[in-house]
Amino acid sequence: MSENSTTSSNGDPDHRGAGHGGADHRDADGTDTCSFHMAGSLPAGGDHLGGSFGQSPTLEAWYPQRLRVELLHRNGVDADPLGPDFDYAAAFATIDLEELKRDIKTLLTTSVDWWPADYGNYGPQMIRMAWHAAGTYRIADGRGGAGTAMQRFAPIGSWWDNGNTDKSRRLLQPIKHKYGNALSWADLMVLTGNCSLELMGLPTYGFGGGRLDAWEPDDGTWWGPEVWDPHAVTSMDEMVSRDERWHGQNGDADYDLQSPLAASHQALIYVNPEGPYANGDPLGSARDIRITFTRMAMNDEETVALIAGGHAFGKSHGMVPAAKIGPSPELAPIESMGLGWHNPQGAGNGKDTSTNGIEGSWTQDPTRWDNSYLENLFGHEWEQTRSPAGALQWTPVDADAPRTPDAHVPGETHALMMMTSDLALKVDPAYREVCERFLADFDLFTTAFSKAWYKLTHRDMGPKHRYLGPETTISDELLWQDPLPDATGAPLGEADLDTLRQAVRDTGISASDLVVTAYSAASTYRDSDKRGGANGGRIALAPQKDWPVNRRTVPVVEALRGVQADFARGGGHVSLADLVVLAGCVGVEDAARAAGVEVTVPFTPGRVDATQEQTDVEMFEWLRPVADGFRNHVSERFADFAPGVAPEAVFLDRANLMTLTAPEWTVLTGGLRVLGANWDGSSTGVLTDRVGALTTDFFVNLTDTDLVWTKTDDTETTFTGTVQGTGEERWTASRADLLFGSNAQLRSIVDAYAGSDGHERFVRDFVAAWDKVMMLDRYDVKGHRRYGPMAA
Repeated sequence: MSENSTTSSNGDPDHRGAGHGGADHRDADGTDTCSFHMAGSLPAGGDHLGGSFGQSPTLEAWYPQRLRVELLHRNGVDADPLGPDFDYAAAFATIDLEELKRDIKTLLTTSVDWWPADYGNYGPQMIRMAWHAAGTYRIADGRGGAGTAMQRFAPIGSWWDNGNTDKSRRLLQPIKHKYGNALSWADLMVLTGNCSLELMGLPTYGFGGGRLDAWEPDDGTWWGPEVWDPHAVTSMDEMVSRDERWHGQNGDADYDLQSPLAASHQALIYVNPEGPYANGDPLGSARDIRITFTRMAMNDEETVALIAGGHAFGKSHGMVPAAKIGPSPELAPIESMGLGWHNPQGAGNGKDTSTNGIEGSWTQDPTRWDNSYLENLFGHEWEQTRSPAGALQWTPVDADAPRTPDAHVPGETHALMMMTSDLALKVDPAYREVCERFLADFDLFTTAFSKAWYKLTHRDMGPKHRYLGPETTISDELLWQDPLPDATGAPLGEADLDTLRQAVRDTGISASDLVVTAYSAASTYRDSDKRGGANGGRIALAPQKDWPVNRRTVPVVEALRGVQADFARGGGHVSLADLVVLAGCVGVEDAARAAGVEVTVPFTPGRVDATQEQTDVEMFEWLRPVADGFRNHVSERFADFAPGVAPEAVFLDRANLMTLTAPEWTVLTGGLRVLGANWDGSSTGVLTDRVGALTTDFFVNLTDTDLVWTKTDDTETTFTGTVQGTGEERWTASRADLLFGSNAQLRSIVDAYAGSDGHERFVRDFVAAWDKVMMLDRYDVKGHRRYGPMAA
């Protein structure tokens, strides 16, 4: 939207993405390489990328339909120089936060020659850096956000919308080196945004540390369907004219973004500030803004607060046409040392800076928190003009309008500037109403922006257990944080657990129903934004209790409420959340015993029950699965959610969000199948005559060489396994089942369990994977270690 918040640009062929992959993970020939989106065309063959080292065709280029199972093993301990025993919470606790903030604020007002500060203050550009780091967050799958400092890596770091954020991070390098590994890049970037706001007069709402840096790029997130080559596209208009992420036309009732996407176009953070497809239409821009900010979990008031608050500071840069700017960091020559977007005009920075192509500032004092942005927007009429770089922008009609100082030349002033996306707040009735309230009450605006900024920069951090430091505002209960009550009653002891286990068995509920209920509660977890999971007992609350995929759990939950009540009458206390998980563990133990193996399933008590009032129904609805291969579920809305995407690709995505390895994914699926844990109780993929016993029958029968699998209809979603020679129909299966026999990597894992010596290993590994899933959301005991026995 702006350089301080949601920048965009006119186009340039050399800095649209991250190397040959681009921002949508495509090779130079346009072949899709993302696991989530399965489209693509097979190349003709040969070393079509030139034959040089590192340029041979990838597996995805040769076999575009191949499921990228290896994505489950990215960003592991082998990539981490700090190792598995590094405790970030303990390291962060050694930092004097006040000293760190003083160091940051000193840097913000110490301009350097190689990248001079606008107005002598780096604050505005650091706000933009932090905003763009956090602004990639999207509510549909929880991906993006500031939590792992992914802005340092491709493709995000080389998106056109992140132009010159590389300079902001390089300016922060001395501070990062001073505090070392006790301060992650992710925390430093967000804290620097806070310090910048404070330095310019905004009282910030708080800061929670605890973000763990990633150590390699994320090439598994699907950022959009567009086919484009960063070496060939010559303008922004050309790039977005081929945009495939929108349904309908702007203004129509069916106008919407394809899920799970949130940004309006490829390589942008939010929307094009010149309007949809740079058309200069403020009302059309307002429609795009509402959709994109809603997809990033912001309501109308928060949206206005963020835009108006962010544009109170700094300026936009558009002195040089995009075609003259050098390549992005990922495409820049090796001697650039990771810096991109070289500007050949004049000094290449300062007054010659060009970032998104729009030039100018919104206010008379761009380094002071005040209400002049809204006063200027509503106090003047605006006409379209062009920046020196040729980008569309707006300037006041009246000649006596206030002027803004030059960012580098003392005494020089310029006309104020607005973007099409700014005018959107004026023409949209709902946004205008919020603006008018903020205009009438500056204190209200100040509080709204401060809280919206806090939400923006902390939305992907998960529960408050993960927040570190003295500015965390832990006492506040914010609905978007999925709050949980404090634990009550005495901790459960072993005698209590034995009593509860027997009480669960006395209900007569099958192991299958116990397992599917506990799994349904825990499997909502997604590591992307640390939401979901069994803690809170929200399997019993709206909206989760009403999801069709959870219909088997409803009578089980009611029966467990009876166990809970009986235990309370005996003087004990157990949360429903704990009881659901414990009951699932009982089901697994009984199923293993039925298969001839005695095993104790680990159980860690301490979960609590949230109330309906503590549950944001609209936001939790985003956790509802459109497909869940673990329970053999594909919803009726799958085709609309993911057109052209195979269900097994979403299955892989779910395993990825649950931080499962390929063996864990395989063993969980095989175990859930023989336990009869399909969402609807069907026999599809169960592949055993001993339902409810934890056997390896799924693997043995899936790989039975006497079977031939044929599709049941042209949808290719259900298959029948018949015996060769006799034609006897033995089993039915889904794509989620046959995947483990058709994918070479997964089949190799299946073979490890299907052999004569695989059963006890299977039970042991299933129990370990089960315990991992049940503990995914237990940050109250997991702490801030990325790896180790308690780290998911």
